Amino acid sequence: MIQRYAYLEQLKQWKDKKLIKVITWIRRCGKSTLFQLYIDYLKEIWVKENHIISINLESLDYDFRDYRELYNYINSKLIDNDKYYVFLDEIQNIAGFEKVVDALYIKDNVDEYITWSNAYLLSGELATLLWWRYIEIKMYPLSFKEYIDYYNQPWGEKMYKKYIDSSSFPYALNLKTQTEIDQYLEWIYNTIIVKDVAKRNNIWDTSVLRSIVEFMFSSIWSLLSVKKIADTLTSNGRKISVHTVENYLEWLTQSFIFNKVSRYDIKWKQYLQTWDKYYATDVSMRYTVLWRKNLDLWYVLENIVYLELIRRWYKVYIWKLWDKEVDFVAENNNWAIYFQVAYTVRDKQTLKRELSPLQAINNHYPKYILTMDVDPEVDYDWIRKINVLDWLSWK
Repeated sequence: MIQRYAYLEQLKQWKDKKLIKVITWIRRCGKSTLFQLYIDYLKEIWVKENHIISINLESLDYDFRDYRELYNYINSKLIDNDKYYVFLDEIQNIAGFEKVVDALYIKDNVDEYITWSNAYLLSGELATLLWWRYIEIKMYPLSFKEYIDYYNQPWGEKMYKKYIDSSSFPYALNLKTQTEIDQYLEWIYNTIIVKDVAKRNNIWDTSVLRSIVEFMFSSIWSLLSVKKIADTLTSNGRKISVHTVENYLEWLTQSFIFNKVSRYDIKWKQYLQTWDKYYATDVSMRYTVLWRKNLDLWYVLENIVYLELIRRWYKVYIWKLWDKEVDFVAENNNWAIYFQVAYTVRDKQTLKRELSPLQAINNHYPKYILTMDVDPEVDYDWIRKINVLDWLSWK
């Protein structure tokens, strides 16, 4: 079992706090395993086994017909006034589940933990119901550091290429061949498309949806607008409206296949309403759709850097001033860091191009160029060029 220490420490931090602990993000990122790791911890600190109630609502072992059956089952286990720890995995599979969540919350002796795999739930009525009563913990697939720690290997380009080729989903580490990994990723992809997007949003014909996904996976480095996507697909023979594309993109980001990053115009101090970027939550999944063509190592690296920034709890956007853009501005607690990402900057013209947007920033926040070049760190007038794999391996 892979130890997800950062997430485990968060659960320990929130233990017994009067808040519902909500663990979210994409399917198969390790939420159920995190529950088991935390349950093991509870047992180590002498929590009685019959005071730990764990239910996976995707398992036929718990075939509840409705939310009342689920609640009655849990309530029957609460036989005294001691503290109980209730774990409800993939709770969205029970219609009316919010009534169970709310009923358990008002019990003083229940510490409640739930997971789900779709952001829609926190953007709708449940967010209103829970309001200030929950803390959300976003759990991502394996970072590069978690990956190399598992193999007990030093970072390096060989391990990096293995990482982006073999998937960041934890269970993929148990698979022996690339064929097995590809089949596993295809199963995850199809499950998300069918259960989290199509079924939830009453899409009967998924062909248009899959065309949009393929377009997105082939354009993870590009600035995109809803109109551009609609026009491109229509010109390729698949007529689709801007409104449909807009809806499908929202549902795909809610299922966490893609992550939207907006541009911020420094001159006008506002987010731009068009031309966003969409990064994949697992870069290997794009090979399931694109059949390993167009690897685009430069832009995959940009995707990996974005994922690392959100893992480190930064709010991320693209910085724009006139015709210049910085790949990422990462903000946290009134602090900003600027990043340019390039596979190599050994060519003088490439280096000049990457430095130019950072040099246009008139403040003293840290500025970095992240590159695969294995060279000593260099400082260009307060702009540091560092090896990206070294940066990914920082704790």
